[in-house]
Amino acid sequence: MKKVVLSLLVDNKPGILGRVCGLFSRRGYNIDSLTVGECQDPTISRMTVTVSGDDIVLEQIRKQCAKLIDVRKIIELEDGKSVCRELVLVKVKADKKQKQEIIAIADIFRAKIVDVSVNSLMIELTGNQNKLEAFLKLLDGFEVEELVRTGITGLSRGAFDTTDEG
Repeated sequence: MKKVVLSLLVDNKPGILGRVCGLFSRRGYNIDSLTVGECQDPTISRMTVTVSGDDIVLEQIRKQCAKLIDVRKIIELEDGKSVCRELVLVKVKADKKQKQEIIAIADIFRAKIVDVSVNSLMIELTGNQNKLEAFLKLLDGFEVEELVRTGITGLSRGAFDTTDEG
């Protein structure tokens, strides 16, 4: 099974997220990760969708997305040709000694401590999925109270090609 990251440029209109998600659910495709946000042009949103499947399924997903009226362009964010990132926030239960250990781990990964309370720390880390997984693995010995991940978002490297409408 192969994983791909698709960047969809869509009209920024009510209901587009539902139509794209509906396309996936009607055909039995799972979305591994989904992020959506307005672009530099407020009439366009960028949807970053991470999906897994064999080559036939992935090609079907591309074709079905391209058929949606509000989808302007589909860009596959390939390894080496794009920059993809994810954000994780982790709240870890910790006493004074554990806080120092956790801060040391966070420093190694260039994570930020964004909240400190008597019994916990909240850490923010941005990076690729491998970096986040390695960080979370090092926190295995601590009690994670809460965790949230944004999902992958990304852009192609180099100049934006406006000639290919996808």
